[in-house]
Amino acid sequence: MSVSFRKNRLQVLDIWVDPLTRREAIRRVRSFLEQGTRPHAVFASNPEKNFSVTKDPELHRIFSEADLLLPDGIGMVLAAKLLYNANIERVPGAEFIYDICCLAENEGYRVFLYGASEEVNRKSAEVLAKRYPRLLIAGRANGYVSEAEMPRLIERINESRADILFVALGSPKQEKWFVEHKDALEHVRVVQGIGGTLDTIGGTVKRAPEIWRKFWAEWLYRLLSEPKRIKRQRILPIFAFMVFQAKAGNMIGLGRQN
Repeated sequence: MSVSFRKNRLQVLDIWVDPLTRREAIRRVRSFLEQGTRPHAVFASNPEKNFSVTKDPELHRIFSEADLLLPDGIGMVLAAKLLYNANIERVPGAEFIYDICCLAENEGYRVFLYGASEEVNRKSAEVLAKRYPRLLIAGRANGYVSEAEMPRLIERINESRADILFVALGSPKQEKWFVEHKDALEHVRVVQGIGGTLDTIGGTVKRAPEIWRKFWAEWLYRLLSEPKRIKRQRILPIFAFMVFQAKAGNMIGLGRQN
């Protein structure tokens, strides 16, 4: 990642986020593809990561070195605006995959889908091929690849000459997979960790309707649809409290300086 990108990165509590719009995010991906000589990591940054990443020193380092940290959750966007008055908008990883596929279709880049079940992976490839008729899907593989089979998977990815690799293994597995295997990827220039996105593309998991997303309430829709997510969602008010606490601390510090 260039120094100019890194110096603009914002620290929100114990995690980082890139202050950008969706258009700026795809512009950066284009630069990775056009000018890159190595795989570039594109990961999602959200309130949940603030708590999970800090528990794992290796994962913390991986995120700090990522080439692009998308403001995936509205909580991260509001926190960045409150703490830094940042020009930033939500860039959901589940939607950004479509932006990348559109770019790939228009400019002739090849993509590879890795992760999820065989049925979901296959169905997702079919959906993307139908949505983007000129998209070059160079290959795909489900997420049930053993360590013994991993060298062959890397060979398949390299043989496909894919420029873009979507990894749907869930966090933190997909981020750690990237670090472990990035040096073996010969042609890939962009690797996006997409978590459970293939499940939504393949239709096994339903995304929130547009009206819910428009009013930043996708988290609530998912909670109502899947009550078991309450354990994950309960960190949101804690995150909000910590952000307000940090803001108050900043204001007190400025007051003392004056």
